[in-house]
Parts: sequence; C-alpha cells; structure tokens
Amino acid sequence: MPDSNEDDFTALLAEHGPSLRKVTLTYGVSAEDREDLHQEILVQLWRSFASHDRTRPFATWMYRVALNVAISHVRRVVRGRRIFTAVEPPLDPLDPRTNEVPTTEGPTAERLSILQRLMAGLDEWDRALLLLHLEERSYREIADVLGLSESNVGTRLSRLRQRLRDLTDKEMKR
Repeated sequence: MPDSNEDDFTALLAEHGPSLRKVTLTYGVSAEDREDLHQEILVQLWRSFASHDRTRPFATWMYRVALNVAISHVRRVVRGRRIFTAVEPPLDPLDPRTNEVPTTEGPTAERLSILQRLMAGLDEWDRALLLLHLEERSYREIADVLGLSESNVGTRLSRLRQRLRDLTDKEMKR
C-alpha cells in the first residue's frame, strides 16, 4: 500500500510536470541529455520531498530544486564535455510549449530558433530568470525561487529583456 507522501508527490508532479519539462528543455543539450536531467531532477525532488514546507507553494520549491539540479548538471556534464557554446544551438531544438521539434517554417520557427540560441548563450542564472518569466511567474515567486529580492528580479529582467532585444535584432539582420 503506497504511503500518502508518495501519493501527494505523484499528484503534485502530475500537476506541475509540464513546467518541470521546460526546465529540462532549457538546460539539456540533446534528447538523451534532457531525459537524464529530467530523471536526475525527479530523484532529487523525491529525496528532498520530506523537507518541503507544505505551507509554501509546491511550484516554488520544485523550481528551486529543479533549477539547482539543472545548473549543477550544466556545470558538471555539459561544460565538462565542452559540447555547448554560446554560438551553438541545442542539437535538436524543441518548442518549449509543445515539447516537440517545430515543423512550421517561417517567422515563428525562426524566432523560436533564435530564442533557443540566445537562451543557450545565457549564463545559468539568467536562463533560470528568463524561464521563470516565460512561465509567467510573479516577481515574488521568481525572487523566492532564485533567492533574490523582488526589485532585483525586476531590474535583472529589464536588463535581460533589453539584451535579448538587441541580440534578436542582430540575429534577424543576419
């Protein structure tokens, strides 16, 4: 008979699974790397589930654990193999909304490809900030996950958006 912790954990993962997949899409290089990272995140979430404060939102705790695992993964595995540089796109880029390789051509596919290349060039913390922003998390939630103040989140996001606009303009002119 499964215990209630296992049931709670399974239910919460079912609810927040798509957000968790976006973390793996953002930090993984290849399909295999993303799957390894996803498994690593799940293991760490389960190991630390007992420490989750049930009075606080699960999503905030989940993102904090997942992003810490993902950032450690990038530092350990990806940089160690020197597969990933700021100018190389992911090996098989996926649309983070559908978790599939985009099949459309034209401006939407081009913008998605540019965004993925730009995100790959960001440091791990800016990538986390952008991911949480694209997930439409509030400044308070982002601050809780990343251990920043809300005003710092706003400032960093503003600078990051401007930097991405400038880089996107350069990419589009190519």
